[in-house]
Amino acid sequence: MAGIGDKVVTSARGWIGTPYRHQASRKNAGTDCLGLLRGVWREVLGVEPERPPAYSKDWSEPANVETLWTAAARHLIPKELDDEAPGDVLLFRMREGSVAKHLGIAGRVGDDASFVHAYSGHAVVESPLSAPWRRRIAARFKFPEEKR
Repeated sequence: MAGIGDKVVTSARGWIGTPYRHQASRKNAGTDCLGLLRGVWREVLGVEPERPPAYSKDWSEPANVETLWTAAARHLIPKELDDEAPGDVLLFRMREGSVAKHLGIAGRVGDDASFVHAYSGHAVVESPLSAPWRRRIAARFKFPEEKR
């Protein structure tokens, strides 16, 4: 029986090729990085625990508030940065000193590490978790176990 991490990775990879659309969360129609996470949650766990309010592309940068991180901590389980597992949710700071405003889902770990994500100008893709991306990881979370 597949664990939660394997189910999350399988679901996330099913979104590959979905076009980028700000604030959307529809497989094959459009999504952003948060929408990808929301869609995977629906596929793996069911109803979303909350609907995000409207948000700008700069998230909470002007106010310097960790909105994405705070929301993740409400529904996901925090992990140590070096405790890598497939299916982990990775939060990224796109610039040093800025808030975390991008996220992805770990596909593979180790020397061949990858993550699935959606970002402006691209479809959902699985990218290598290269050194430049690794340096931007601000937090790591895992999905809660399935409800019985």
